[in-house]
Amino acid sequence: MESITAVSALSALAQSSRLAIFRYLVQQSPNARTPGDLASALSLPKATLSFHLKELTQAGLISGQQSGRRIFYSANIDAMRDLLDYLSENCCQGNDCKVSPAAPQHR
Repeated sequence: MESITAVSALSALAQSSRLAIFRYLVQQSPNARTPGDLASALSLPKATLSFHLKELTQAGLISGQQSGRRIFYSANIDAMRDLLDYLSENCCQGNDCKVSPAAPQHR
């Protein structure tokens, strides 16, 4: 992954609504969701949602598939993996990293 692509993806995710949309689509993967599904699940206004979907699509983190009059959005899992690989590429002083899942956080 190029630095400019990573910056674009990280910039798109640096906003709470877009991060919530992306996380929801990752959790729903491989199933795609309509904007109406997303608005209901995340309590987001449809007008704002459209802007956020455009930003995430332009960053390559999600994609939309037209089916009739509806668009179904899904997470681009390969792009997410590429971003994670890019971020951890040079960790651990260049040695292979054994990344373990984070402990659940209690809110």
